[in-house]
This record gives sequence, structure tokens and C-alpha cells, in this order.
Amino acid sequence: MAKRIKAKPVTDVHGSPYRAISNFDSLATIDIPGADTLDKLFHHAVTKFGTKDCLGTRELLSEENEKQPNGKVFKKLILGEYKWLSYEEVNTRVSHFGSGLAALGLKPRSTVAIFCETRAEWMITAQACFRYNFPLVTLYATLGEEAVTYGLNESGATYLVTSAELLETKLKCVMSQISNIKHIIYVGKKSIELSGYPAGLKIHNMETVEELGANPENLKNRPCKPLPTDLAVVMYTSGSTGKPKGVMMIHSNLIAGMAGQCERIPGLGPKDTYIGYLPLAHVLEMTAELSCATYGCRIGYSSPLTLSDQSSKIKKGSKGDCSILKPTLMAAVPEIMDRIYKNVMCKVQEMNVIQRTLFKLGYDYKLEQIKKGYDAPLCNVILFKKVKALLGGNVRMMLCGGAPLSPQTQRFMNICFCCPVGQGYGLTETCGAGTITEVSDYSTGRVGAPLTCCEIKLRDWLEGGYTNRDKPHPRGEIVIGGHNVSMGYFKNEEKNLEDFYVDEDGQRWFCTGDIGEFHPDGCLQIIDRKKDLVKLQAGEYVSLGKVEAALKNCPFIDNICAYANSHQSYVISFVVPNQKKLTSLAQQKGIEGTWEEICNDPTMEAEVLKEIKDVACSMKLERFEIPIKVRLSPDPWTPETGLVTDAFKLKRKELKNHYLTDIERMYGGK
Repeated sequence: MAKRIKAKPVTDVHGSPYRAISNFDSLATIDIPGADTLDKLFHHAVTKFGTKDCLGTRELLSEENEKQPNGKVFKKLILGEYKWLSYEEVNTRVSHFGSGLAALGLKPRSTVAIFCETRAEWMITAQACFRYNFPLVTLYATLGEEAVTYGLNESGATYLVTSAELLETKLKCVMSQISNIKHIIYVGKKSIELSGYPAGLKIHNMETVEELGANPENLKNRPCKPLPTDLAVVMYTSGSTGKPKGVMMIHSNLIAGMAGQCERIPGLGPKDTYIGYLPLAHVLEMTAELSCATYGCRIGYSSPLTLSDQSSKIKKGSKGDCSILKPTLMAAVPEIMDRIYKNVMCKVQEMNVIQRTLFKLGYDYKLEQIKKGYDAPLCNVILFKKVKALLGGNVRMMLCGGAPLSPQTQRFMNICFCCPVGQGYGLTETCGAGTITEVSDYSTGRVGAPLTCCEIKLRDWLEGGYTNRDKPHPRGEIVIGGHNVSMGYFKNEEKNLEDFYVDEDGQRWFCTGDIGEFHPDGCLQIIDRKKDLVKLQAGEYVSLGKVEAALKNCPFIDNICAYANSHQSYVISFVVPNQKKLTSLAQQKGIEGTWEEICNDPTMEAEVLKEIKDVACSMKLERFEIPIKVRLSPDPWTPETGLVTDAFKLKRKELKNHYLTDIERMYGGK
């Protein structure tokens, strides 16, 4: 199964699109017959799975403030069991909320913005909007004030759904700059102090809007059902460059994209439990949850800060969300998987010699078995049971997307979590759909064959030296075509003409800017990105993404950004070091001080550079690709700092501005 041909070119002509073998003659456009809009998809699920659990939220029992040795205070949560809403109960709340918005005066095809954390109310709002034909404008809960203001003003939304916390911490101070919002609906039982908001702005609790919608008089007003060609979502990307862009997705775009995605998840159904913790304003999470709801899975909500027993907001001795929910399916971004990998490997290093040797022998043995297409049940029970328990013990499949996953981390997840890790490749502009590796394919570093809903071709990029005639595999810029390709960017015709086009058969295509190569079995590998290629002074091209992916294998590095410009002959880097490893090394070298002082110490910079060079040589990087100077950052890069996106992709422009002084220092003041 792993070695069979999964996709092939449509014709023998160089540059011909590749299609999945299973849908070679025509691309998939729909998954459930007759369900050609998102509201019909949910109606199908409610009819089929009525009393089954649908959306679950953990009960908050208490909060405690815990003082850290450095004087900072962390909020710790004590959480209870999951409380569930059935499909029918969710359906009732969806009807009442949609009816309530209509009663407040919202007209069909008028947009509703949502700026809220991942939670059940987010999905209830989305389903209400799909049912009543209110296009949904999504904004990441971690976006900065400037980006939120820009998105809300550009979208022209008059209604905004948010949480009480975000309303008071992020929105209140910018509402005077947002003229079009007339109604704010907030989630949570907290009462809001209404002073300090612009005159004429009406603020409602979500429960009161649902009560208004439940009034028999208001329920008489039937929803205006959407058509497949109606706008469903305007998704503002957190974008790694410039201002956020709103991607317009019609119902048929999302239906097609999810049809392709679901085909790659075998056995998806009512026995599955999905854990939702990634931002719902990210296309990976939104389509994953909509797909799970379609097939009768239950969705339990979580957050990156409460995911496992060791998560930063979970009080020591109490259980994280995975331990209580025991999910069978989960999605992740590489940053989170890399973090789990490094934490487990640190614990392995702390074992005694016998335990460590046993773990390594079992790991290597299972790796060999996997390569032959077998499992190692005894190793799973004896060696990997505790590691598997970190995510609840029942995960049968993980899907990773948003950025490339290192082969080491992918292999580790395969072995220690005893489940396949599917790598996916897609973009907001393609409704998240593109490729997903098959469950039987245990190769690493690849993202799988095109999904059944789309076809993919590689376009020659001569400037970077990538062409369809390259040996041993054709290479080029990845261009995706199909019904899942969105309608373009909201109010940005110039960028639409640059990134999208329609061919002579009427099919839409999106030019991704990513460089890929096709393997003989039809699987795609991402090898570069146009924007990550920098030409050095001597004419060599450096792929910053390739350098970063290789150096993330260094145990001293939690995150890294490589930097180069065409006026210089060498690469430099900014590194978020692993605090435990670096502190231990500092003690060995007799260096004392605060974490900031350790990071700023030239000796520590030199030591990390030495480690970087060792890893770079083992990963076979070219001499000119290896960073020769480093800046250690004491502060991690999170979406809140604005230095990475919500999928933890580097924001190169922001990182460059943040480290401008260091760049000048490392390039000798030039």
C-alpha cells in the first residue's frame, strides 16, 4: 500500500497536472449526496446523529495564582469533567442564535465578524451564520490591535461576536477607530461595564441573543438558505508578511475541500473523539471540526495551555484535557509536535543507563519494523505506553499542517505515539485542501498525493533554477486547481490577478509561491519557498527555510530564524534557545546570572554556534548555508509577540525589524 502509485500526471506533456488515482477522471466536488452547502451538511449530521454528543467543554472548578521564583504570577486552572451538548442541542442553539441575530436586524448576505478563542460558541456562531446566510468574517484571537482594526474596517461587518475577555483587553481601546460595528455579542457569563464604548454601540450577551431568537414570534421568520455560490467565510490570514488578507470562500469551495480531506481519514465516524485546540480562525482547524461534525464525531474543546498534564495553565497534580477527553483524532502544527518531541527526549536523557539503552533498542527495533510495514506490539506496551498516555492513550491518527514537519519529529510521533502521522499541505486560499499523506505511507519529509478534490502542477521557476525537466524528479512552483480554490482576496483585485487565474476550461488555479517536487509514486515534497530564497553576494542561493528545518534538530534550539541579504556573503541567525539545555551548559562553563544575562553572554553564543555547526555538518548543509553568527533570544516567539503567525510560521519582516540592531552588529555595522 505504501509503495503503490497514488497519483499520476493527466497527460504525458511536461508540466501536466497530477491527480489522485482514485478520482483520476473527475475531481470530487461533494462528499454527502445532496449536501451542497454547509448548512445542509450540518442538517444531515443532526438528522443522523441527533442524541449523540457533539460539542464538549470542560467545567472550570477554580483558578489559583501561583508565584514563580522570578516574581511572575501564573494563573493555574483546576478543571472538571467535560460537559456535552448533543447534536440536537447544538442544532437548537444554532437556530436560536441565528434567529436572534435576524431579530436584531441582521439581513441575509450581511457579514458577521468573529474574534474569539476556540470554543463551542465559535462553532455555534459559525453554524448559525451558515444557516441564515450571514457570511462569517474570521479573525485570529491573537491578532494585534492594529490588524484587528484593519480587518474589521475592511470587511465592513456591522455585527461582531467575541469573548468578554477579548472585548475588555483588546477591543475596547480600538472601538473608536472602527466605525461600522453597531452590535457586539460577547460569550461568557461576565457582565460588561458599558462605559467607555462609543455612543450608539449596542453590547449583548450571547445568551440574551439566543433567548430573543427563541421567542416564538422571531422563530416564525424562516432562515434565508444559502446557495452553493453564496459567500460562506471571509478568513483573514495572520499572514507572514504585511497586513492580513481576507480570503473569500463560497460554500461549494469548502464542501469540495472537505470532501477531499475526509477521503484521507479512514473510518471517520461516531466512534471518534476530536480535540479542538488550534485557532478556529485557521483553515486547518475550521475544516477539521466541520468535517468531524459531518461524520458524527464528538469535539472536545481545549487550548495549547491546558492540553496535557504538563501544560502551563494546568495546576500540578491535576489532569490536562487530553487525559480526560482521550481523543482518537487530533490536528497539530509542527511547533507543538517539536515541543512534545523535545520534552520526551529530555526525559529519556534523564533516565538511568539501563532504561535509556532499553528505550533506544526498542525505538530502533520498531523503526525497522515500521519500514518493513509491520508494528511492534510488545514495544508499544512496555516502552511507549507512558509516552502515548501524554495525549490520552487513544490517538489513532494525527494530522500535521501549517508548516513542514521535520522527519525526526514525524518518525518519533509514529513510533512513540503508536499511530500514523499524516502530513497535510494546503493553504487558506485552497480552503486548507491540497495533499494529505495516506495512513499506510510511513515515509517522512513528504506531504502526500493531491486530494481527490484538486489537481496540482509544478510551474517552472527559472530564476530559482527549478523546472519540470529536473532529474531525478520534476520540480517547480506548486499551482493548485479545483473547486476548493477560493474566490480570491477581499477588496484586493491587484493581488487576485497576481495569485489566481482561470484556465480555458473555467477551472480556478492558485499560485502558492511554494516550490515542490513530485516523487514517482505521485507524492509531493515541499523543498523551498520563493520568498525564502536569498541570493548571497557571491551568487549562491540560500534557502532560509531549509537551513531552519535542518538546525531545528539541534537540542539547544527551540526556534530559529535564519537571515541573509544580497549585500553580504554569509548567513546569520536568531535563536530561541532551550532554557533547560542552555542553563545546564552555562553551569558547566561557570557562567551565572539571570536567563537574560546567560542569553546575552558571548561565550554562550559561541557555544551554541559550535552546536549549530555540528548539526549543520551532520545534516549536510553547504558551507555557505551555515550561520556564522547567532543572537540568542531570552523571550520565546509566540503569536502574541507578533513575531510568528498563529500557525507558528516565522514573520520574517517583523523579526528583521525586531532584531535590526543585532543585524547591524552581526554584519559589522553595515
